[in-house]
Amino acid sequence: MRKPSEQVPTLLDGPAVDVSGAHELLLGYLEWYREALMRKLAGLSDDQLRTVVAPLGWSPLGLVQHLGWVERRWLRWGFVAEEVVAYPPGGDAEEWTVAVGTSAAQVIATYQAEATAARSAAGSADLNDKASLGGRFKTPAQAPTLGRILFHLLQEYARHLGHLDIARELIDGRTGE
Repeated sequence: MRKPSEQVPTLLDGPAVDVSGAHELLLGYLEWYREALMRKLAGLSDDQLRTVVAPLGWSPLGLVQHLGWVERRWLRWGFVAEEVVAYPPGGDAEEWTVAVGTSAAQVIATYQAEATAARSAAGSADLNDKASLGGRFKTPAQAPTLGRILFHLLQEYARHLGHLDIARELIDGRTGE
């Protein structure tokens, strides 16, 4: 065990250390988590990407698919109020299960398209802007600010990437960052 004076301090992850504006921090950390998702999948074979991990009940690729739906629900349907399908017709089971015949590349491309659309929705808006009405939110009292939505997305990613660390360790022994 190292003595405290010999320990190497952990560097901050996410946006650069000189970033201090809330908007840039929230978007920067959200981007860092999106990239971390891809890093945590790197090196898994197609079979491993599709391996449903007990007791979690989903595969790493299923998690990617779920996070694509999450991005869509909170930013496209939620914040912008786009008329999009917000939930797959089969509910949670379909959201977390990759259909037979759907390639890993297709799932990742769909996720990345949702992340791109989310970036576009959030990039120029102010953190205090309220979500548009008509999509996820029907009344002004229900509509959160962009800041609140981004904070929610960060905690969702943080939680799920921790779960993915566990799944990855159970699949191939590799531990998270």
